[in-house]
Amino acid sequence: MAKNKQDNPAKRDSVNLRQLSELLQLSQTTISLVLNDSPAGKSIPAQTRERVFAAAKKFQYRPNYFARSLRKSRSMSIGVMAPDLSEGYFTMVMNGVEAQLLSSHYFYFTASHYWDTKLMQEYPRLLVERAVDGFLLLNTPADFESTLPLVAISAHTNTSGVTNIVLDHLRAAELALTHLYELGHRNIVFMKGPEIIPDTEYRWQSILEMASKLGLQIRPELCIQLEADSWSPDVGYQPMQRLMAQTQDFTAVFSFNDISAIGVLRAIHDAGLSVPGDISIIGFDDIMSAAYQKPSLTTVRQPLREMGREGARVLLEKIADPAATFPQEIVMTPELIVRESTGTAMRKLATRKAARRN
Repeated sequence: MAKNKQDNPAKRDSVNLRQLSELLQLSQTTISLVLNDSPAGKSIPAQTRERVFAAAKKFQYRPNYFARSLRKSRSMSIGVMAPDLSEGYFTMVMNGVEAQLLSSHYFYFTASHYWDTKLMQEYPRLLVERAVDGFLLLNTPADFESTLPLVAISAHTNTSGVTNIVLDHLRAAELALTHLYELGHRNIVFMKGPEIIPDTEYRWQSILEMASKLGLQIRPELCIQLEADSWSPDVGYQPMQRLMAQTQDFTAVFSFNDISAIGVLRAIHDAGLSVPGDISIIGFDDIMSAAYQKPSLTTVRQPLREMGREGARVLLEKIADPAATFPQEIVMTPELIVRESTGTAMRKLATRKAARRN
């Protein structure tokens, strides 16, 4: 007589640890070490590990989450807070965060606060109620009290115990401004980010320092202060339109980020000028769409995925060993990606002035 489905593990929708152990003829301990990626499991032969993973997938084995959490005294989850998860910076950072957490079998909750101070205070409490093991803050200051491990990316938090993943902004300014200087640009529009963004002041001070070293004059009438933190290129389009209605006495624009640079590109096109023939543009971040603009965007690349991975990695290390010592700051290196949107200044500005006089 055929066995009942309930008695045949191979025909069940899923199996438990004991049944998986019987199927593989391996101890439950061995299987647990492999599936939990335990350091002790590294000594188990690769062929055996492959058998365990293949069988767990085939028979849809699901470990008991609550039992595992109790054994480890952890929820195996973290809380991620960000202003928003819009296209560009945040999607690329989160790509790195997710990759690191998935490889470590960790889950995460995300909370977008949109710079609402009430939400920025309330979300940490709500995440603690969901038993997260730690916090990862993206471009968000740690303005709340917590006994949990905490890592901040691009937040420049001075709070004790917080590890900051930050970019070398002085090197970023050096790369961008040296590039423009060597192309002959002396009249440059500088775009300062919204005051609410933690990176803004650090990047601006680096620009001022590097411009001084190169002998570049920062003219107040050629400075744009972005008022809004937006995912839309309109954040750069509107202020660039207003500036060009007042003056076109410049040959290059150093944008706050790639999103604003895309808006600047359109504003210049709508004014009947070309990039880089009349005006060069440099962006910041190197988001995925930067290479596919027309012309493709020269930009300062932040290693966003690597910053996300590093932030998640350090946070998990803090969770695993709270007593260990961690640096307050980990500095990441930028890279200049030269594409089509920058070219030599030559005599373009003089030519435009002469054309307007005629």
